[in-house]
Amino acid sequence: MSARVVITAGASGIGLAMAQAFRARGDRVWVADVDAAALAKVPEGIRATRADASDEGQMAGFFKEISDEWGGVDVLCANAGIKGPTAAIEDMDLGAWRECLAVNLDGAMLAAKYAAPMMKAARSGVMIFTSSTAGLYGFPYRSPYAAAKWAVIGLMKTAAMELGPFGIRANAICPGSVNGPRIDRVFEAEAAAKGMTPEAVRAGYAAGTALGSLVDAEDIASMAVFLASDGARMVSGQVMTVDAFTINPDPKV
Repeated sequence: MSARVVITAGASGIGLAMAQAFRARGDRVWVADVDAAALAKVPEGIRATRADASDEGQMAGFFKEISDEWGGVDVLCANAGIKGPTAAIEDMDLGAWRECLAVNLDGAMLAAKYAAPMMKAARSGVMIFTSSTAGLYGFPYRSPYAAAKWAVIGLMKTAAMELGPFGIRANAICPGSVNGPRIDRVFEAEAAAKGMTPEAVRAGYAAGTALGSLVDAEDIASMAVFLASDGARMVSGQVMTVDAFTINPDPKV
């Protein structure tokens, strides 16, 4: 039986890879995103809605539409996130800090808030939160991002405890550096902050993993599909790292 899968920030990057992976196994998939251009390119067969994950009114409307049309949700991928500012702590702008936390943390909470009642009514469901290895190790010059992603893990573990009695599982995926335009922008910003070239920053990140490589969005999607499967029926409250095994979270090369 196909699952009803909802993915925030699902029109590009990791979110789109998740959407395509769930669709490939025959699930019904509905994504939300703020990027109208990306939403227009979402492949046929995937439902798409423009909604800001950090805006409660928009998220409430999005999940009401899901409830009205689908009657519920089986799998939630709370995936929305932005990289936030790159700056030393003493130079951090409070407004930029708050914007980063709003998307990464508030967005995850709001998705869980509106999915939980539908899952509780069904007494089943899976929540998958996208955190980051930054939420495990910290991240120099990226303090709001690291703080938000660390908090997402706490949110996930609390959700797993609260919702477990209703047959609902919650887990988090911590991607490492994922190939694509987003990490390219991260490397450019970090290079500027450290006085390096983006190529040198990329090489340092790859060298900081045991496998000597960045990961692909499809690697993250594969983990999400596993966590939503019966094969993971007893996996809840866990942090699943997909990062080629980070051995040096702050490479200097």
